[in-house]
Amino acid sequence: MTVPTSPRRILPAVPASPSARQPRRRAAIGQGVRLLLAMTAGVSLAATALPGDANAQTLPDLVRIVVPFSAGGSNDQIARAIAPLLAKRLGVSVIVENRPGAGSVIGSDFVAKAPPDASVLLLNSSSFLTAAATQPKTPFDPVRSFAPVAMIGEGPMLLATSASAPYRSAADLIKAAGAKPNAISYGSSGIGSIAQLTTEILATDAGVSMLHVPYKGAANALLDLVGGQIDLMVSNYSSIAAQIKADKVRPLAVTSATASPAFPGLPPVAATLPGFGVDIWVGVFAPAGTQPALVDRLNRELTGIAASPEVRNLLDPDGAIPSTLSPAAFAERVRGDFERWKRIATDKGIVAQ
Repeated sequence: MTVPTSPRRILPAVPASPSARQPRRRAAIGQGVRLLLAMTAGVSLAATALPGDANAQTLPDLVRIVVPFSAGGSNDQIARAIAPLLAKRLGVSVIVENRPGAGSVIGSDFVAKAPPDASVLLLNSSSFLTAAATQPKTPFDPVRSFAPVAMIGEGPMLLATSASAPYRSAADLIKAAGAKPNAISYGSSGIGSIAQLTTEILATDAGVSMLHVPYKGAANALLDLVGGQIDLMVSNYSSIAAQIKADKVRPLAVTSATASPAFPGLPPVAATLPGFGVDIWVGVFAPAGTQPALVDRLNRELTGIAASPEVRNLLDPDGAIPSTLSPAAFAERVRGDFERWKRIATDKGIVAQ
């Protein structure tokens, strides 16, 4: 037998009194405010967590670009051209600080030990790798102590001889060097310099021996090249340009793997020695451990700056061109170059004094 159930009774809503509604209204408002604050905090957190966003990184108020050489040199000039452009792009203050000494080791070590927050950057050339490759010990590892940020530019050096010398090509020099060991002498700015290591790679690839004459600076080597005391010299163009224009120095070839549009008519050394190729470059580094998002941001800005007229005017005289390497590609280049310099230094017993 089914017992009928009575219909459910729905009681009419009783309006709450004003005094009863007030606490509920305050509670609702408070809950809404808390929700809004939580949403705002979430948006802010998301902004700092997005590596691709321009606002994702916390940039320091002041960025120092350390140049490990004295003021007035080519690296210093490039850094001072970059600083105001980078400041404008980042919206922070950027200054250049010179910390010369020990073949760029002092300034480089200062940056290696700086906080990894992009407040201290290093602008250096490929010569800092040759210095590290030829010194018995450095206070930093040239590969592991830095985060390569951006290569600003790269270009060839020139293989040159005196205008009064009989050589008209790299092949002429190599033939003369092969006829008698150490019959050909070459000058450089010192033991462990990029010019010395480049010439020794050339000699090794050619299977010849040449006599190294180290000088205290490229200018002194150039004087003896003009005077005929040494047979050849590897140098960047701007250091020997005046003597070339005065017909006292004869350029024979460029050291790049291929011909350089900046030096039409000059063949690459690789035309005589297939596979040979050495470029010099200048780049910016941060301390190891710097956030990848910061490195990527700096890379984007510096790559754009490298193509600016202000920087191009400093790269062009040496036939250098702006670079567009990513941080990862630049890091790979640094590793490869250091291994190459270290190998030739070890094979030839080259130790910087």
